[in-house]
Amino acid sequence: MKYTLALVTVLFSTFSSYSQGRIDGFYNPKGAATFVLGAGQEDTNHYYAGTTKTDIERQLQYISVYAAYGIIDNVEVSIAIPYLKSDENTNFQDLSVFLKYQFANRDFSNSQLAFSGAIGMSTPISEYAIGGLNDIGQQATIIETRLMTHYKLDSGWFATLQSGFSFKLEEVPNSIPVVFKAGKALSKYYFDIYYDFQHSFGGIDYLGTPPPQNFRRFGVDYHKIGGTFYFVLFKDFGAYVSGSYVLGGRNVFAGPGYGVGLVYSLRKQDL
Repeated sequence: MKYTLALVTVLFSTFSSYSQGRIDGFYNPKGAATFVLGAGQEDTNHYYAGTTKTDIERQLQYISVYAAYGIIDNVEVSIAIPYLKSDENTNFQDLSVFLKYQFANRDFSNSQLAFSGAIGMSTPISEYAIGGLNDIGQQATIIETRLMTHYKLDSGWFATLQSGFSFKLEEVPNSIPVVFKAGKALSKYYFDIYYDFQHSFGGIDYLGTPPPQNFRRFGVDYHKIGGTFYFVLFKDFGAYVSGSYVLGGRNVFAGPGYGVGLVYSLRKQDL
């Protein structure tokens, strides 16, 4: 089960609230699956209009369903569906699907170094509204690419670095994400801390042009830190708690977020 512990992070994103990486360095073995049901809230107390800090506040709640399946030992597919509420804007947001492949690895005396690539897509699955600061997304279909380096000691300590390119098919500016994560993964518990960064290419800023503004064209940059702690409840069931803080950026809400969830690991012999 230690190979699936990093999957306890609920993968959801909106245009001003982002998940900490769409993939990780851990894989389900062939025929095994992981299911996650998570919920959480963000109590952001500032909004960066462009890069100008304002006192605009927002409270956002979410529920997310996530599943990952090991096609073979070094190939995995995952899917995530989030449901979000921001003021009166409540709806399913964007369906995300990813396929990742570990294309190289090397074993040392007490550690392993692995390299993975991934491709994915997210697309809206509801007609949620756009045009205000309580939007839950930008109604954009996105093609995602990622490259990742994952280093793990036999003691369970690990570090992961990933980056790639997010190509938006609509007016939303393209972006580059960077995520660094470190922690420890053992059979009974898992924890990590991470730094998540995004840079968008161009776009407009909130209040930067005369109204009405096209919220799809907002460029969003952010700096985010956080962590996750997972523990086994019994047999194949576990639970997690998570926390995060958006430090600042461009056209983004800043402040704390909290999450909890349940994890079920379905092993091949259970199928």
